[in-house]
Amino acid sequence: MSREICVFIDELEPRHRDQITAAAAGAMTVRFFGKKEKAEAMACAREAEVIYAMSRELLAGAEKLKWYCSASAGMDDLSAQPEMLPAGCLVTNSNVYGLTIAEHTVMVALMLLRRMPEYEARMRERDWRGGLPIRSIHGLTVAMVGTGQIGRCIAQRFHALGAAKIVGVNRSGRKAEGFDEIVPVEELDRVLPEVDMVILAVPGTAQTVRLLSRERIALLRPEALVINVGRGTAIDQAALAEALNAGRIAGAALDVVAQEPLPADDPLWTAKNLILTPHVSGTFTLAYTVDRNVDSFCEDLANYIAGRPLAHRVDLTRGY
Repeated sequence: MSREICVFIDELEPRHRDQITAAAAGAMTVRFFGKKEKAEAMACAREAEVIYAMSRELLAGAEKLKWYCSASAGMDDLSAQPEMLPAGCLVTNSNVYGLTIAEHTVMVALMLLRRMPEYEARMRERDWRGGLPIRSIHGLTVAMVGTGQIGRCIAQRFHALGAAKIVGVNRSGRKAEGFDEIVPVEELDRVLPEVDMVILAVPGTAQTVRLLSRERIALLRPEALVINVGRGTAIDQAALAEALNAGRIAGAALDVVAQEPLPADDPLWTAKNLILTPHVSGTFTLAYTVDRNVDSFCEDLANYIAGRPLAHRVDLTRGY
């Protein structure tokens, strides 16, 4: 019986399929499916040794699975429900979203600093007044909460635009390139009153739930800005909306929220100086991201066939 790889990703081009087939090196049979072939993909997954997909739906009934490569970076759902996978199944993810998420972060940071939510509100009212004082990334002090691949990409671009200081915050205080200072999360309370902007790029784990709590939001200065491109559960959203509406902080940008889609009656919809985007900063639509995603899978496919450790393996007990 052939060893099968089930690939269920709609965005792959013929060159990506050729690349994956070449990486299989004749040792395994690769079968490709798009979203219109979901039923066929589900049937293939039940017999597959390897699944490379964005959707977790294929895991249902995949009892012969030995390696699941997620085309997405987030692992919080699998960490919460490891029983979705057969015992002993290897898990990797595609942590290649740093560039696109960093560019999104720069975009919303500049929009907040240059008062775009307020100007957009004026334009909707046909109010041509200008004159709002603006700020620049140049000279900012930034807390980058999360110093993984995404956090490092963001820090690199903020440094290039002249940020004065970027403080990296992670679980252990471990060193990471691209930061002026690294502190453990236990020191976050000390850092928050000193920064102009807080950027969150943390995974969804038990330790990151409401990391930016009501008490920590209260530590921020009135001119501070908050950006979240990690997981919506990392912020006390009700407290954030209250702080924005009361003018206790200057603005925020959320690409992720605790419940997606955001409920129609959620206070965030009407919060002042808030930029909301529907979890699009790292979506699988940028050609560069798709290329790097396939490269990552092919690298580990070669490792898997050769019996070597997988380079992008995920520890589900940690969530990343």
